[in-house]
Amino acid sequence: MNIVGSLTDAATFFGEMTWKTWWALVLGFTISGAVQAFVSEERMTNLLGGRGLREIGIGSFFGFLSSSCSFGAVATTKSLFKKGASPEASFAGFQFASTNLVIEIGLVMWILLGWQFVAADVFGGILMILVLAAITKYVVPDSWFEAARDHVRSGDEESGTVRDPVCGMEVDPNDDDTLSVETDGGTEYFCSQSCKETFVNQREDATWKDKLLTVSGWKNAFRNAIGEWEMLWDDLIVGFIVASLLAAFVPRSWWAQLFTLAPEGTVAWVVLGAAIGVMVGVITFVCSVANVPFALVLWNAGIPFGGVMSFIYADLIVPHIVDMYRKYYGKRLAAVLFVSIFAVATLAGIATHYAWLAGGLIPKHNATGG
Repeated sequence: MNIVGSLTDAATFFGEMTWKTWWALVLGFTISGAVQAFVSEERMTNLLGGRGLREIGIGSFFGFLSSSCSFGAVATTKSLFKKGASPEASFAGFQFASTNLVIEIGLVMWILLGWQFVAADVFGGILMILVLAAITKYVVPDSWFEAARDHVRSGDEESGTVRDPVCGMEVDPNDDDTLSVETDGGTEYFCSQSCKETFVNQREDATWKDKLLTVSGWKNAFRNAIGEWEMLWDDLIVGFIVASLLAAFVPRSWWAQLFTLAPEGTVAWVVLGAAIGVMVGVITFVCSVANVPFALVLWNAGIPFGGVMSFIYADLIVPHIVDMYRKYYGKRLAAVLFVSIFAVATLAGIATHYAWLAGGLIPKHNATGG
């Protein structure tokens, strides 16, 4: 193997992906930052207490408008759940939508993979949300969720730290540099003056339309957008580098063999491809928008369409995210979330594959991009 040549190919692939997607990321983060500045987490929580389709839809909508950082999404979900949001609205609706259905992921996916994948992501994403909501409502005992909620609250108390409601950072209430605001629900703590000002502005009586016309509102939006970059920068760089190196050093035939344990075109090929797609998503440790470049590598290697979609859906069960579940909710609910998301991601990949196959919407390999 020509190592220098492969490294050159990897660098070229990295540069091409970065050049194609930077504007989409800037646009997506800017929109996300603005939404977070004008819609408070407290207002979201007040709307997410029920367990019906309305609350699931509202949670999904807020997720769609929020951060695409998996860590930020999981941390925000924890806060919503702790404050009373239902499992259906928080775990199924908000958490999944905020990592897989956000604007920047759709834009990057359109650029690198094509509109067919964006449409499939929405179709499969909605299916996943509904099935996950059904699991949380009808399969998992309510007592398990109440125990998990108690675990969250006791864990926060024992750790000696609390979460900044604006940026998600863990802060020590006893630190002299920590700022605070008294609310009807207790004391909120902040890592910086900017986060405190954002929170206070969000709680003002002015509507979001009024805030759109204020300088302070847009300052908060700008700070939030910068915060999005800071949270996701490492993930994005790692994701792009991993995808570039794999594209350059791992032969496409290897990926094709991995996903062809059954004859191509058969039901077994699609089912196994979807399951393997989830497993690859788990072991690569790449999450959120950063897994889209690797999805391009997999697709160009000839794996099933449903396998690519399942890989994309698996970003909420990578090891470090599952460990966050364990710390937040305890081992039992962490296991429930892992198994449920694994199964539903596989199911969504299979369903999307056959739906797109029936509609003639699966693009040709190596003919992607919007």
